[in-house]
Amino acid sequence: MATAFNSWVGQEVVLQVALGDIKVPLRGRLLKDGDETIRMRIGEGWDVDIYKAMIVTVDQDVMALHPA
Repeated sequence: MATAFNSWVGQEVVLQVALGDIKVPLRGRLLKDGDETIRMRIGEGWDVDIYKAMIVTVDQDVMALHPA
């Protein structure tokens, strides 16, 4: 079943994730869209699963488009 996150798979993104009253931005590559979670690669080979219910927004990581 396709979800709103499916179109972001393979792209560099910034997620706004809600942790209680705090919103935290996470930068990385969206790897997989699961049933209740998404898998994201943060840094060099560090893959994390994030519950979709915690995700507030998904945006393209424009900083990733500009090499240093």
